[in-house]
Amino acid sequence: MVNTNLQDYSHKRFNILTGEWVLVSPHRAKRPWQGQNEAVNNEKRPTYDDSCYLCAGNTRINGEKNPNYKDVFVFTNDFAALQNDSPSFLLNDGLLVAESETGICKVICFSPDHSKSLADMSPIEIQNIVYAWQEQYKELGNNPKINYVQIFENKGAVMGCSNPHPHGQIWSQSTLPNEVDKKNTQQLNYFNKTNSSLLGDYLAQELDKQERIIFENDSFVVLIPFWAIWPFEAMIAPKRQMSNILEMTNTETLQYAEAIAILTKAYDNIFKTSFPYSSGIHQSPTDGNTYKHWHWHMSFYPPLLRSASVKKFMVGYEMFGSPQRDITAESAVKMIRALL
Repeated sequence: MVNTNLQDYSHKRFNILTGEWVLVSPHRAKRPWQGQNEAVNNEKRPTYDDSCYLCAGNTRINGEKNPNYKDVFVFTNDFAALQNDSPSFLLNDGLLVAESETGICKVICFSPDHSKSLADMSPIEIQNIVYAWQEQYKELGNNPKINYVQIFENKGAVMGCSNPHPHGQIWSQSTLPNEVDKKNTQQLNYFNKTNSSLLGDYLAQELDKQERIIFENDSFVVLIPFWAIWPFEAMIAPKRQMSNILEMTNTETLQYAEAIAILTKAYDNIFKTSFPYSSGIHQSPTDGNTYKHWHWHMSFYPPLLRSASVKKFMVGYEMFGSPQRDITAESAVKMIRALL
């Protein structure tokens, strides 16, 4: 039974993975909207676009020609945010502190079909993407200069995606980024106290309550986290504890792909539009240490709030105080479940 106080009154929810709070204000969902409406583009894209630098056989900005790839294609980002050949340096001048950061950035094209997104792909097609993620995590992680590999996707122009061709990115670097560092600390502290997985114990509680579960198969759970910030934020996590995606069996990679397919298709049905989001996989660092406390997971952060044209903005109190949401996680999961 869902706690009615959580559905009617303002309150804070604790994010066990970051150690931070989110303000929840369910009563605000009833307020009228007179804010910005985003442009909605539901135009059907062609399967091939001769002006797209990610399509098979086309030439990219740097003059390199893409192969005529048939499923997944990975290449080093032509405009990488991290440089592999940056010199090592340290600035420690009073309160002015900086240090060098090196890394390797890759682009992963999910399909040669320009018109598709993950929501249009079968689990078998998505499994090929999972295989590529595993290969890149292993290859980059084996580089002695790389201590963390971040796999992510920005989908839709509203999320800053500059090219509609189905693709994601992989940024790998020498240090842990902020969000991963928080999650590493929280999981390690819990493991040291209980000798069990923080996320694993959380999933067991969620599976028992069945209040925020969107979908599950034998190996994976798709749910809206209790502490979700974005209106339709979701998480995919393996039921058994695994520190990274290399630990999946072949059967588990297909069930993981099925979970991605189910969630992304449901997203597109919420407002009958190609649903924008940023998604990313958080998993154990690749510095050679043992990470028994890590339980990898994939998060989806979609910005749409009330319709295909109304998005949530992180402004005001959220910039100066803490994140805040109006639609409760429990209300959001009911909407998504109804679309499966």
